[in-house]
Amino acid sequence: MDIKLTILLDLLGTFAFAISGIRLASGKQIDWFGAYIIGLVTAIGGGTLRDLLLDLTPFWILDSHYFLITGAALLVTLVFKEKLFKLGSTLFLFDTIGLGLFTIVGITKSVDAGLPFWVCIVMGTITGSVGGVTRDVLLNQVPLLFRKDIYALACVAGGGIYFICYYINLPTGVTETIAALTVIIIRLIAVKFHIHLPLLQPIGKKKQLIK
Repeated sequence: MDIKLTILLDLLGTFAFAISGIRLASGKQIDWFGAYIIGLVTAIGGGTLRDLLLDLTPFWILDSHYFLITGAALLVTLVFKEKLFKLGSTLFLFDTIGLGLFTIVGITKSVDAGLPFWVCIVMGTITGSVGGVTRDVLLNQVPLLFRKDIYALACVAGGGIYFICYYINLPTGVTETIAALTVIIIRLIAVKFHIHLPLLQPIGKKKQLIK
């Protein structure tokens, strides 16, 4: 695998997810340090769970870049907060970009570990979505993963495209780019056209008593 490309996707995904976490924290009466923590957890949460499941040392323990990038994301948010906060779609866009990039990072690392393709897709989905779940839980919101939005399924679809490209021997960079764009585009289309899975209706509704 192209290690440099994977690292670049990882760092870009970190920045995008950190921005989304900090942006969401801005409306919760949280101070700067708290916003930094929310951004950091959003950025590293999925990858941490992935590494623990793969019996690896969590990546951020070995590399300080993730702390620095989250700090840069906080600084950018503070400097450009007027423009960022006026754009209602800012959180969604950064979250979507992070989702796509981190999904591919998770898949790539799992492929390098020699895991079956279906495990790689699961690990990619975990990498992409769990950070957002952790962010939402800390901010007392129902996680996007559990709402009707197409979220984790976009990761699964991107993983499927990744392995189609992989098995027809497309270059690594092309494979990762196509797969990441698949996740992002599916998420964008789903939100744009209000495409979602059916909601689970209450089971066992009480029957009205017949007089």
